[in-house]
Amino acid sequence: MTFRLALIAHDMKKDLMVAWALKHREQLKKCTITATGTTGTKIMAACPELTIQLVKSGPLGGDQQIGAMIATGDIDGLVFFVDPLSPHPHDVDVKALTRLALVYDIPMACNQSTADLVVAGYQSTQD
Repeated sequence: MTFRLALIAHDMKKDLMVAWALKHREQLKKCTITATGTTGTKIMAACPELTIQLVKSGPLGGDQQIGAMIATGDIDGLVFFVDPLSPHPHDVDVKALTRLALVYDIPMACNQSTADLVVAGYQSTQD
């Protein structure tokens, strides 16, 4: 089964998400990836070999689209690089995604170290 991974990053964490995707591009090629609009577009520019399904930008409903995919069983893991030092008008979306990840028992990484473990864990199940 292909691991279905959602990628989201707050504005101040988008460059970190791109760097993380570059580091893990070989593992990510084996995943089905969904990403919010701006984050996914930046990753595709840096990693054109990755196929990424784009949803809307987070504040425009992309977070909710990914939440719905979690609820319907279409996402197996979530990497959401959250910027804890900046205020976000759509902070409720972060809380909603966290709640859904907990309810549906999927791994959710909010920083690079945890995201590394999620990808490594998936990779070890494929070996």
